[in-house]
Amino acid sequence: MPAEGDRFVIPDRDLEDHVFTVSEMVIEVRKLKGAQRIMFNGAVEWALDSIKQHEVIWLPSETQLRNRLGRAFRSLRRTDAGYECELIVDGRQRTYRPPEPSDSYALALLDILDDPDAMMRLIVDDS
Repeated sequence: MPAEGDRFVIPDRDLEDHVFTVSEMVIEVRKLKGAQRIMFNGAVEWALDSIKQHEVIWLPSETQLRNRLGRAFRSLRRTDAGYECELIVDGRQRTYRPPEPSDSYALALLDILDDPDAMMRLIVDDS
């Protein structure tokens, strides 16, 4: 369930360049007619009252990404080139070196998701 502070973009409506944030004051998540909907309260210049939750693309935070890595996550270090995220998966070290911390976590998680066996072990280890 989306929570306050979660961010998302809306594709296919000429809004891809705008990042929205769930906020109790302006944008909130409600269940309406059996479906989760993103409700826009107040004056929104695009006259968008609501949109179904599955029609938006969620942008996970660094914390959410790091939490999904579970016990495999070992460290995040600043380097001259940016950041370095280190995981230990199946006893082997995996290192990711993009320029931003959130990109490090995201690349690490995408790599794990591409490896179903590793992903299953993370899920079991995290329980």
